[in-house]
Amino acid sequence: MKEHTYFVAVYLRLSRDDEDIDGSTKSESNSISSQRELLRSYVREHEDMELFDVYVDDGYSGANFDRPEFKRMMSDIEVGNVNCVIVKDLSRLGRDYIEAGRLIQKTFPAFHVRFIAVTDQFDSQTADYNTKSLVLPVKNFINDSYCRDISQKVKSHQKIKREQGKFIGAFAVYGYRKSDGNKNQLCPDDYAADIVRKIFSWKLEGMSALAIAQRLNELGILSPLEYKKAHGEKFYTSFQTKPTAKWSAVAVKRILTNEIYTGVMVQGKYEQINYKVKKTVVKPKKDWIRVEGTHEAIILHEAYEMVQSLLDVDTRANSGSKCAHLFSGLLFCGDCKEPMIRRVNRYKGISKVYFICPTRNRGQGCTRHSILDEELKAIVFQALQTYVAVFLDVCSQLEHIQKMEVQFEEVERFDKEIERLHKEQDKYLELRAGLYEDLKTGLITKEDFKSFRAIYEKQYEDVKAALGKQEEMIKQLFRNGIASGVKLKKFEEAMELSELNRDTLLCFISRIEVYEEKKVYVEFRGKEEFSKMLVLKEYLEAKAREGRA
Repeated sequence: MKEHTYFVAVYLRLSRDDEDIDGSTKSESNSISSQRELLRSYVREHEDMELFDVYVDDGYSGANFDRPEFKRMMSDIEVGNVNCVIVKDLSRLGRDYIEAGRLIQKTFPAFHVRFIAVTDQFDSQTADYNTKSLVLPVKNFINDSYCRDISQKVKSHQKIKREQGKFIGAFAVYGYRKSDGNKNQLCPDDYAADIVRKIFSWKLEGMSALAIAQRLNELGILSPLEYKKAHGEKFYTSFQTKPTAKWSAVAVKRILTNEIYTGVMVQGKYEQINYKVKKTVVKPKKDWIRVEGTHEAIILHEAYEMVQSLLDVDTRANSGSKCAHLFSGLLFCGDCKEPMIRRVNRYKGISKVYFICPTRNRGQGCTRHSILDEELKAIVFQALQTYVAVFLDVCSQLEHIQKMEVQFEEVERFDKEIERLHKEQDKYLELRAGLYEDLKTGLITKEDFKSFRAIYEKQYEDVKAALGKQEEMIKQLFRNGIASGVKLKKFEEAMELSELNRDTLLCFISRIEVYEEKKVYVEFRGKEEFSKMLVLKEYLEAKAREGRA
């Protein structure tokens, strides 16, 4: 290599930093073709320069130096193939002023590499002390500030879109596609949406996530990743470990726990550490941006909630079966509250299925709470039919409510639970007000005052939220009528059943607890709404008595 000859690396870079945050076209002056032509022309004009290679990082941020072509260029520098680097301007090399400064003032000189930024008129061979120590750091700092400013603007713009319920992801979640006319709107993908419905249905039947994944693979259904690839989407995920991605229990559970399928847009789950580091971290759930009714639901909210409750408990299938037993995920010991386990007792060719407490089974206390499967079915079936009969009777008595001129405020005053919550709310207000007097008289310290005030304020807000929920349930019944607020068809179908099935169990029952002496407690879904219906019934009966008096 001759001393007077410079073997040049032309480095080109362009990223989203160089376009407007609304997605408009990148500036032509910064385009890759424009940079390439400018720098090739510069090399041709200098007889002591010979082009070694062109390195192009298109679509990479200047906030860090984790770029493939930049790394390749540095490798060529280290082995001695390149002794001159030319860029259009300092920001093309990078916008991190600390790292850019280290490269220009330490790394390049260490490898005897000449550095030239053409439009900034910087040449490390001719630059004087002031240029290197003052002008260069200032320009690099301005570039860094620009990058930080753009990052904040992009985040702010994305936050606004999320709060408006607009989808801003690069790829639609499995089961949906981006609308043809609006990239921020999700529409169901008919084929994939049907697969999502099957996954939820199989889970409700008692299948585990692994069993669902195995069934999908047996049926030859493409995994979300392969489905995207099949439709020409350049989708990449770090979850893939094999050439062809198959369905897995993790992928199935990811679908089962995604609220987006109920028509709720949930975004902002992750955030980048800062504009210089690509690594993301999971944000607390309370900070997620959640907007309801932004797109068509694939899964009913009730079904989604049922699945979430099932995922909280063990619903493994029995040996030799892909589905869990009838009561899986619903049956608990009444004392220790642990999910009860199923046992089969075989004697002289006769098999008896029963349930026992797992704590007792491990020898860790509690009692057996043993109950035969058939006995449990009979008890739960009778409780279900009684509940359904009472519910339908109440509904029939309240059908005329929409025809009556009943004021919400009157019913609210009649509701004992709302009255109790109002009294509890007043109690916390009084306790909070009394703290000031206790502080003045020296009964409590300032620290105690702050501590107790925080406790009472939290309790007040909790009661306020509970009160709002109680009032909303009554308002809902007034707005939509009794019949529209419940699945009367399901109730009527339940009355026609001759035996229990899992679909009916999950529809009506949220929990079953077994105590000693085969005492069984059944917790029904929608019990709070039902209690409000009873309040309305009692109110109307009271009004009728007043009319007769």
